[in-house]
Amino acid sequence: MGDDSPRLRRHHRVLRFVGIVVAVLLVLVVIAGGVGVWNVMRSFPQTSGTIDLAGLDKPVSVVRDDAGIPQITASTADDLFRAQGFVHAQDRFWEMDFRRHVTAGRLAEMFGESQVPTDTFIRALGWRNVAEQEVKALDKTSLRYYQDYADGVNAYLATHKGAELSLEYAVLGIQNPGYSPEPWTPADSVAWLKAMAWDLRSNLEDEIDRALLSTKLTPAQIAELHPAYPYDEHPTITAEGGGNPLVTTPDAVPAAAEPDSASAAGASASRPAEATEYAAALTDLASSLDALPELLGPAGDDIGSNSWVVSGALTQSGKPLLANDPHLGAVMPSVWYQVGLHCATVGPDCPFDVAGFSFSGLPGVIIGHNDRIAWGFTNLGPDVADLYEEKVSGNTYEYDGQQVPLTIRKETIKVAGGEPVHLTVRSTRHGPIVTDLTDGFAAIAKDQAGRMGVPADKFQLSLQWTALTPGPTPAAIFAFDTAQNWEQFRAAAEMFQVPSQNLVYADVDGNIGYQAPGAMPIRASGDGTVPVPGWTSQYGWTGTVPFAELPSAYNPPSGYIVTANNAAVGPDFPRLITKDWEYGYRANQIQLRLQALLAKGTKLTAADFASIQADTYNANAADLTPILLDVGAQTGEDDGVSRGARLLAGWNYHDDADSAAAAYFNIFWRNLLADAFRRKLPASAPPTGGDRWFAVVETLAQQQDSPWWTDEKLDVDNRDEMFARAADEAWSEATRLMGSDPEKWRWDRIHTITLTNASFGVSGIEPIEALFNRGPYPVGGGSSVVDAVGWDAAVGYTVDWVPSMRQVIDLGDFDKSTWINLTGASGHAFSPHYDDQTPLWQTNKTRPWPFSAKAVAAAADQTLTLRPTG
Repeated sequence: MGDDSPRLRRHHRVLRFVGIVVAVLLVLVVIAGGVGVWNVMRSFPQTSGTIDLAGLDKPVSVVRDDAGIPQITASTADDLFRAQGFVHAQDRFWEMDFRRHVTAGRLAEMFGESQVPTDTFIRALGWRNVAEQEVKALDKTSLRYYQDYADGVNAYLATHKGAELSLEYAVLGIQNPGYSPEPWTPADSVAWLKAMAWDLRSNLEDEIDRALLSTKLTPAQIAELHPAYPYDEHPTITAEGGGNPLVTTPDAVPAAAEPDSASAAGASASRPAEATEYAAALTDLASSLDALPELLGPAGDDIGSNSWVVSGALTQSGKPLLANDPHLGAVMPSVWYQVGLHCATVGPDCPFDVAGFSFSGLPGVIIGHNDRIAWGFTNLGPDVADLYEEKVSGNTYEYDGQQVPLTIRKETIKVAGGEPVHLTVRSTRHGPIVTDLTDGFAAIAKDQAGRMGVPADKFQLSLQWTALTPGPTPAAIFAFDTAQNWEQFRAAAEMFQVPSQNLVYADVDGNIGYQAPGAMPIRASGDGTVPVPGWTSQYGWTGTVPFAELPSAYNPPSGYIVTANNAAVGPDFPRLITKDWEYGYRANQIQLRLQALLAKGTKLTAADFASIQADTYNANAADLTPILLDVGAQTGEDDGVSRGARLLAGWNYHDDADSAAAAYFNIFWRNLLADAFRRKLPASAPPTGGDRWFAVVETLAQQQDSPWWTDEKLDVDNRDEMFARAADEAWSEATRLMGSDPEKWRWDRIHTITLTNASFGVSGIEPIEALFNRGPYPVGGGSSVVDAVGWDAAVGYTVDWVPSMRQVIDLGDFDKSTWINLTGASGHAFSPHYDDQTPLWQTNKTRPWPFSAKAVAAAADQTLTLRPTG
């Protein structure tokens, strides 16, 4: 099978600014003798003893355990965040610096002209501009915390330069010797929230996929490839809108979606164009999106999370348990940074006693618990971005029959080793015009201009996206960290507008809850699935869904709440959130595991939750393996089909690391998608696997003579013949990949993860990549299973998405909680804490999570005292 998909191109996208000669010289410096070792280790931070830190009011204690995870204790909130900024900079400043250049559209300042296209797009969207507005709108206390954090970062920068900050600066200095990091600012922190929102943005890829499919398929065929959520068989998160959060029946066939009338409609002055009129442009658009930064991981169905919470009535401790594992990209270092933030005396002036997972560059804790409540996040995935067709004339555009002035701003992109690039950004009422930024957008505009009889230079596309409107999200972090009850938690959630998340909640009083927050647009008409005319208010956004109307649940009768990116509400919910929920396979399995334990009279424990997080049951395999067994029994030959059937006989449908059957089935699955679908679809919209394709094939597998199972070139006429062909190909491929003895086959021989540094880890130069990347690590799990170690069937079997961390919080005794990060606490290559948590993560093990002062002291490995100067 060919590997020419956009995802593969994405994997090979690199920062090619360092030559091979430079790479060789660098490796010689790093690995040759004592001087090289000193260069590697000189950035390792001081983690014990005493350091004077300007701006502190009183001494601050930083206690690290044997994994280098810090617990910070301070007398004032200001000192606490100064210390957090300092500690983040100690361990992760390169990551912070790289991220802020991405979010500000300033990568070319570091890496040269190759990054100008990325900078151009980010500048046009104006992430940094929005962040600066949000900083100005912060309340005085929150702004003070952000400034305290920045002061702590800058205190570290004042005493560390170049390679003393991180090894990456030594590499960068060879090509860009004049580069020096600027002081940190609150806007640098807030802008990271825009990167979060972009990577978790919505269903934009699904919208493009539908449009691309419409160039070759009928509306009915598209509906078969985008089936509706199976509300009757898979659970919703809440009961709102006729939802059923307690489905217990086996997986059933998802219903086919109704053809989208807007997508199928012909072009007119008030309707979007048919995609056949700009197929090449849509392909370019998909590629353009692939080329944008993915700081949380590549876009796709496997960007998601699991989170569930159980009330104390069902647990051994009598208090709630809460689990969470967000599914993001396999990056090095992990996107998360574990930390505890403790006020020595908790009170109104210093209200923090919280621990969990933070983002380097951002103050506070994003996911975790304080001394009263715990919470977790999964991606809600609402449709929060629309493309608008705009009629532009000079510096004006048409809107409801009037010519309205464009908003115009100038940007200058500085380029390392080159001349500055000047950029003019034009915006309509909907958002920035993106036509000028990529060939894809420009081609769409040109084609639609011809359709409308409008000169090409007067027809543009703009992007409206909720994250480009300033909001209160930056302050929500502190509100979560200090919330003491459900009402205060919901007040924090109301501020957390972008990106929209599923929030699960538990408290020490025994309550559990769920809240969907976020800015979700109300459209005058349309459903956001295709570009729509921007010259009329007919398709405009008329507001956002009021917070009081968003899905919520508190102490449900079942005693538990499960979220796994499944539908939050039923089909009768009065507000449009999205048409593109994930299909609920993970949510179904989590529920079934919980119900099976409870049916035995078991009182649930943190160990039970950890076991569920490691669950590898593949519902797709359970659906299709019986067909393979029947096909194998019919062959009458000793071929790959019958051999495969014998291997699958008795398999428990789990994608376990050591399973030969799992390896064979997943190879079959990839071949089946290629044989039955790939040649029938646009090249830029290949079948990638994952839950949508689970649902597609589950439905079609009930139809022996569906046209999808026929292919004249392959001489295949029905389902059984298509399955037999893919099964035979899979046996040959498995033999080629793992040898002729199936006793030695294992899923983890081909299903591996390489932890990739976001900058130098994709340089395209192997010696440099080897400095910063780690792996490959063999792993079990798979796409759309609870242990969501996802892979792209259009590319291969290697891992793209992972549970980026795992936490299980025990509200009966916080010290009995557990956590694990994908990598280590440190961002310094060759630090002992660079990847020391990965082997535990790899085997679904976790670490103790000390929280109380007594537990933190007992786990202490190194203690650093930050002391006021003077």
